[in-house]
Amino acid sequence: MAERKLNPQVTDAVTQTDVSVVGVAPAMAMASLYQTLGYSVGMAAMNAVFAQQQANMAHQAATTQQVAMLLSLD
Repeated sequence: MAERKLNPQVTDAVTQTDVSVVGVAPAMAMASLYQTLGYSVGMAAMNAVFAQQQANMAHQAATTQQVAMLLSLD
């Protein structure tokens, strides 16, 4: 087989693309981490609000039941 010489411009373009991908990878990883962390914190806050609402409803129901019992005493 005859040896073929590659165009230096092509090899340079491929090398620059590889270096660009390797250089951008840490930033992409950090961006993904920040998005995941933001989503997790948002879900935690939403769960805390939901739990607070449910506790408030339970307290209101208990208070209503106790007031009804007090009013029914003769």
